[in-house]
Amino acid sequence: MTAGESAGRVENGGYLVFLLLATLAFAYIAWPFASPLLFAVLAAIMFQPLFQWFLRKLGGTGNRAAIATLLVITFAVIIPALFIGGVVVEQATSVVIAFQEGRIDLVGLFDTVFAALPEVVRENLDDSGFGTAAMVQERAQELALESSGLIAQQAVSITGSAFGFVLSFGVGLYVAYFLLRDGKAIGEQVMAHLPLASEIATKLAERFLSIVRATIKGSVVVGLVQGALGAATYWIAGMPSVVLLGLLTAIFSLLPAIGPAIVWAPVALYLLVTGDIWQGVLVLISGVAVIGMADNVLRPILVGRDTGIPDWLILISTLGGIAAMGLAGIVVGPMAAGLFLAGWGIMYELRQQEATAS
Repeated sequence: MTAGESAGRVENGGYLVFLLLATLAFAYIAWPFASPLLFAVLAAIMFQPLFQWFLRKLGGTGNRAAIATLLVITFAVIIPALFIGGVVVEQATSVVIAFQEGRIDLVGLFDTVFAALPEVVRENLDDSGFGTAAMVQERAQELALESSGLIAQQAVSITGSAFGFVLSFGVGLYVAYFLLRDGKAIGEQVMAHLPLASEIATKLAERFLSIVRATIKGSVVVGLVQGALGAATYWIAGMPSVVLLGLLTAIFSLLPAIGPAIVWAPVALYLLVTGDIWQGVLVLISGVAVIGMADNVLRPILVGRDTGIPDWLILISTLGGIAAMGLAGIVVGPMAAGLFLAGWGIMYELRQQEATAS
């Protein structure tokens, strides 16, 4: 090896170190806006067909089409989400206050349910220490205090950082505008700069887009539909805080198999125990035949040929994503799991091709 080649390798190695440090510094600076940037990317991917439709109708360089798409996103998604979020916070607060003031009589409800149980079950509950109403009251008080503390914390966070919220909101819309207009060119540049073979980079990009669409359409959209159906059912049955219950139904619908039943089954039981028979039967029928079947009907229509993720992996990645990132983890968790499967799947395909070629 000549001295020039050695010096060239040292310089290249030094440049790679500089590039790594510069990338880490930029990531550290941009991290406070990680959530709006993430949702801007997701919005640009999901609403790209709408942008293309506006582009065909309006023509031009894409500026007007991007603005029109952002207006649709704002009025069809963002404003309704903010309104529903405000209603949910209000209803959650009222539920916590009702617990604290004793207007929700869980002790009486427990006594009614406990008396209706078979004698053998009641004896087992007594022996295990779970057969007393005092225990139920104590757990309810703990839940109320923890919930009220969490709601108060979130309220202070929202009201105390209004400027930060507006700034993040503006950054998200601003970035989404450029991603809608120049997303294809940006994607090609990113793939060209990845330290991967072009074939692998192309496959990863295709799998990533497929995973994003499958995750949002197959989980988020279906969950929102199930939540809306649940809220309508609870409203017909005369339940209070129907928006909060509908949101909980939507969130638990992300869990495979029994997800929505975690909400509608206790609601039906509560109505039946308190004497609202037809309302309880209505919730049971709607939970099984309407809310539960919506997933089976809508998922094949919305997802189509997009890449799916096994149910057990969706469960783990969704719960892990929520624990790590909050509500954003609902989307990020399954996306990370999908990319994990895609990466190993591509490696398997390449090894199979090499084995066949040899």
